[in-house]
Amino acid sequence: MDNKHLVIYTDGGARGNPGPAGAGVAIMSPKGEVIATHKKYLGEATNNVAEYSAVVLALEKAKELGPETIDFYLDSELIVKQIKGEYKVKNVALGKLFVKVYNLKHNFKKVTFSHVRREKNKLADKLVNDAIDEGCH
Repeated sequence: MDNKHLVIYTDGGARGNPGPAGAGVAIMSPKGEVIATHKKYLGEATNNVAEYSAVVLALEKAKELGPETIDFYLDSELIVKQIKGEYKVKNVALGKLFVKVYNLKHNFKKVTFSHVRREKNKLADKLVNDAIDEGCH
């Protein structure tokens, strides 16, 4: 399989804001085949911290696969705009995660971030809920 280019869907969520939180990552081939999925229970966090944590998790997992380029799809418009530099990151916790994302991006030739509507992000969303369900028990 050619892993030079990956398509990654990420999602993060918290039940209550803040509340029990999780991150979900779906790593796909350009043809839409699922290569890997990852989920992580984050403990108590905000939705935005969870969204950023999902991107960090995805970049760490993608590094193991060694692609040259990655297209990210997130349903958080705020995070996409912050990563692209369109919005400033004012929150300290998000700032630390932003720096992690910024540094991890340099492992790849090109990384793009795009906003998608929630219904286009169902697999990553399911992984978030699974992570929270498993972490809360």
